[in-house]
Amino acid sequence: MSAPGTPIGNVIRRLRFEHGEMTQQALADACGITRQTVIALEAGKYAPSLELAFRIARTFGVGVEDVFEWKA
Repeated sequence: MSAPGTPIGNVIRRLRFEHGEMTQQALADACGITRQTVIALEAGKYAPSLELAFRIARTFGVGVEDVFEWKA
């Protein structure tokens, strides 16, 4: 999913469920962000900073490109 003007898609929701049905709050806590930020990311309404993209990927034990996709 990508936000208008933001050609970055992600599979965060799928990864959460593949990792023991991790809640949005658990992901937020692990990454030092709010649950609202996780919601916006999953909805494609927010493009993360590079630092946050790495934090999310590391939380799941995968590479950044396994979480995010450039769709331009």
